[in-house]
Amino acid sequence: MSDEGDAANDAARDGGDTDDSRESGGRTAVVTKPATRPQRPTGKRSRQRVAEPDDVDVESAEEAEVAEGGKAKKERAAKKAKTAKRPKKPGDRSANPFVFVYNYLKQVVAEMRKVIWPNRKQMLTYTSVVLAFLAFMVALVGLADFGLAKLVMLVFG
Repeated sequence: MSDEGDAANDAARDGGDTDDSRESGGRTAVVTKPATRPQRPTGKRSRQRVAEPDDVDVESAEEAEVAEGGKAKKERAAKKAKTAKRPKKPGDRSANPFVFVYNYLKQVVAEMRKVIWPNRKQMLTYTSVVLAFLAFMVALVGLADFGLAKLVMLVFG
């Protein structure tokens, strides 16, 4: 063993450049400030990982799997297969149409609660803007129609 190998490993762990890390696409980004939580909730739930007892001693679990010939792996796969739900296909629907309508209406109410409704002042502003734009477009189309009608009468008329 040489000290050079240990120094290279320490540099790689610290994020420093080594020949191996440059060739294999090692980490290059450096985080300068800790991540902070947003001041206001974003509406998205963050996924939090729960520590499992298997995570504590990974090496001994792997050794036990090798010793037992993968028996533990097969047991975990069988347990997952029992507890897994059957995935729904696009054509699958519940047989009861009333349940479908009830679920649909429940989802509609949930979405309507998320809507931010405008107050009276905003509503009057939005309505006046729409009416002014509508009057402008009616005048524009009307003038274009009147001008084209006069042009056609001059040419063919």
